[in-house]
Amino acid sequence: MKSELDRLMKENDVTGIWVTGPGQHNPAMVYLTGGGHLTQADAIKPQGKELLLCHSSMEREEAMRTGLKTLNYNIYPLKDRLIAAVGDRLQAQALLYKQIFEDLGLTTGKVLVYGLVEAGIFHSLLKSVQALLPGLSFEGDVEENVISQATATKGPEEIERIRQMGKIVVTVVSRVADFLTGHKVMDEVLVKSDGSPLTIGDVKANINLWLSELGAENPEGTIFAIGRDGGIPHSTGTASDLLRLGQTIVFDIFPCEKGGGYFYDFTRTWCLGYAPQETQALYDQVKSVYEQVVSQLETNRNPSIYQDLVCELFEEMGHATVKSNPATETGYVHGLAHGVGLNIHEKPWSSRKDDPNNLLVPGSVFTIEPGLYYPDQGMGVRLEDTYYVTPEGQFERFVDYPMELVLPMKNERG
Repeated sequence: MKSELDRLMKENDVTGIWVTGPGQHNPAMVYLTGGGHLTQADAIKPQGKELLLCHSSMEREEAMRTGLKTLNYNIYPLKDRLIAAVGDRLQAQALLYKQIFEDLGLTTGKVLVYGLVEAGIFHSLLKSVQALLPGLSFEGDVEENVISQATATKGPEEIERIRQMGKIVVTVVSRVADFLTGHKVMDEVLVKSDGSPLTIGDVKANINLWLSELGAENPEGTIFAIGRDGGIPHSTGTASDLLRLGQTIVFDIFPCEKGGGYFYDFTRTWCLGYAPQETQALYDQVKSVYEQVVSQLETNRNPSIYQDLVCELFEEMGHATVKSNPATETGYVHGLAHGVGLNIHEKPWSSRKDDPNNLLVPGSVFTIEPGLYYPDQGMGVRLEDTYYVTPEGQFERFVDYPMELVLPMKNERG
């Protein structure tokens, strides 16, 4: 949680945090400032001191709405900096940051750098700032020990915001199910009122519309993949593919609050009308593994334990897994869990065995998502829900939604 930042900075010998980039869809910036319409800003926090939000004159009101201590870049006039830099704009920009850091008393030690920026330009800028402030070292938080560790546990307000996103998600998923099953069927293909076939693209257009109507954004798209595409975990689906009866549809939806706020992650696998025997058998295996994992969840454990459990269970069923063959492209090919918050993927991770801080503790928000994938057989199955650990150490799913594979069609086939 945010209240842990100074402790985490001290434990990791970090004298400052520097977050740069826009105020929206920039997780570290949103976390520290609450977000806002800031085209370009810098949030700088020295250890043990309050955060400073630096902004342009045009966006001063947006910056002030955060309630944070603010600084207008214009107090360091560009004209003066260009004179000092002999017309070199990159050097003039570096001088801006030199003055800000010096005024904050932040001139020695390690500064962790975060944010969303154009990499090439920022790399050049950072080298110039480093040359002007040789007592500072600017580094990335490669081990995820500070902001990423703080965001790994959520407070009550964050939990409630994620819960509301979960409610939006299941509302949209329910609409999709009703939309699909309400169509007529001709020769095993869903058709629209004008007789043309319903496509993946048609469904996705409605998903985006419904999310927007309910106050959510879909910045990373939606996985809605049928048949062979459903057998490739992150295939988003082919827009022109037709909706056919009896084929597996992997529906993975992961929107966020408007402005790049908190995400929610959810997956169901459906067959319209009926499921072939081999598909139902695969589905039953995935659901069984999902239920076994959930029944064994415990606090203060590294989620990698459950990744190992899933691999063992699937291998006992005769499937290849990433444990026995890291390069496998069929069977179980990915990790079981990841954290969810201002990033769709964040701590805790089911892939971090050696990180002592990668634990399921009160405030953790994470997914459970086992799956099996056989693209050449035209099918894939994944089930996913987002869970959190309560202050009492209980594991709770944010929202409930049915797990049935088959969605019965409401209209008779033509």
